[in-house]
Amino acid sequence: EGSNSWVIAPAKSATGRAILANDPHRAYSAPSLRYLVHLSAPGLDVIGAGEPALPGVSLGHNGTIAFGLTIFNIDQEDLYVYELNPADATQYKYKDGWEAFRVIREVIPVKGGAAKEVELTFTRHGPVVHVDAQKRRAYAVRSGWLETGMSPYFGSIDYMRARSFKAFQASLVNWGAPTLNQVYADVKGNIGWMPSGLAPRRPNWDGLLPVPGDGRFEWAGFWRGNELPSSYNPPQGFIATANAYNIPPDYPARERKLGFEWTNPSRHQRIHEVLGALPKVSLEDSDRLQNDILSIPARRLMVLLVPLASDDERTGRALAFLRGWDARLRADSPQAALEEIWQLRHLRKAYREAVLSPEAAAALSTTDMNVMLAGLETPDTRFGEKPVAQRDRLLLSTLKSAWEEMEKLQGPEPAFWQWGKFHFNLNEHPFASIVDDAMRARINVGPIAKNGSEFTPNQSLTRATDFRQLNGPSVRIVLDVGSWDNSRAVNHPG
Repeated sequence: EGSNSWVIAPAKSATGRAILANDPHRAYSAPSLRYLVHLSAPGLDVIGAGEPALPGVSLGHNGTIAFGLTIFNIDQEDLYVYELNPADATQYKYKDGWEAFRVIREVIPVKGGAAKEVELTFTRHGPVVHVDAQKRRAYAVRSGWLETGMSPYFGSIDYMRARSFKAFQASLVNWGAPTLNQVYADVKGNIGWMPSGLAPRRPNWDGLLPVPGDGRFEWAGFWRGNELPSSYNPPQGFIATANAYNIPPDYPARERKLGFEWTNPSRHQRIHEVLGALPKVSLEDSDRLQNDILSIPARRLMVLLVPLASDDERTGRALAFLRGWDARLRADSPQAALEEIWQLRHLRKAYREAVLSPEAAAALSTTDMNVMLAGLETPDTRFGEKPVAQRDRLLLSTLKSAWEEMEKLQGPEPAFWQWGKFHFNLNEHPFASIVDDAMRARINVGPIAKNGSEFTPNQSLTRATDFRQLNGPSVRIVLDVGSWDNSRAVNHPG
């Protein structure tokens, strides 16, 4: 769902002390997902944010070290396919014999009705998710989440007591799930980073496709501890994470295939761009960066439009309207409204249809933004004999369509268009669907016009059908490490 974190070394910090900033992004709801808390007990004194249903404080400080997290996309799951015994469908093939499924029967009480009995079926690898009786095949999932002792966030019980980076690293061996970037700073001015979570060793495959469950494709333990990448007091004076691919170039990634699916790098790039340009980073700089709404994809699209012109009235107006725009997705911005309608509803679909076969284009429901931008910036023969000219026609025709849609949706005068008229945040209470309108208005929070997009540091993933924000920062913290009372935090929705 996205998150941001960074740690700043004293040499690059305006305070002369380390800074840790973190804003983990999650689906929005009311009441809050996370809460700010001070836990004090014998051997424990920690302040930060945690989730009521989960153990410990996952981001905050203990008076000596500060810690924060974002998702690090380790591939922790494999789908296994089993051949069923033709003489006994309660068995599946494993190595040279047949092995019985393990079946657990549970009775689920149902309010106002009869209890329901269910059967849960397992193989040696994990829960069965589908059985194809006709083809005599069963499918089960093995997951790092389901390994013994891997309760989500349970590892924070260890690391919130750590007093050094070495102890912090040692505690992360006990963190199984979810897989995370863990950032660190301490009162001595040290900063560090290390991912956490079980990373399966797959000796003879990479985990990208389903494999037979007959014993030929077994995990050989996990990459753990110093077998995972890490960074400690890097020369650039800061470390930042935002769910993008951030494995160091010198790490043996081809041997230790940790993961293949990473978040769009735009937030990661923007954070590095801002922090790298500042000679000194202050607490206020971190506040501003957590609220930054510059979209790198929008900026790249604007560069593509600069040399274009059109004799068509609407297309020409759209080009002039966007020329010089700063690519900041303000809720009150008419340019942001046009650009987002353009790329979300028109450009992405047209790009798929231009560069893919009809069958492939129809099979895909979305377009990877980074792939599309790369294809538009360096058009190849998939566009046809004259790829640059065809690319430009695609940009202009879709921009015209977006302008026409904006006229229908928000009227003929573009000065009155606003991104926030589309893009909104609504925090729904779990009981919202079963109470009357008056109570629903009291327990829900919003709707509220919203800045940003999924590609801005102030992240707000948008549902293309109605532009509702699906997730964003659940809590924001900026910690002045060692002068803790200068720190600041805000919880969502308040």
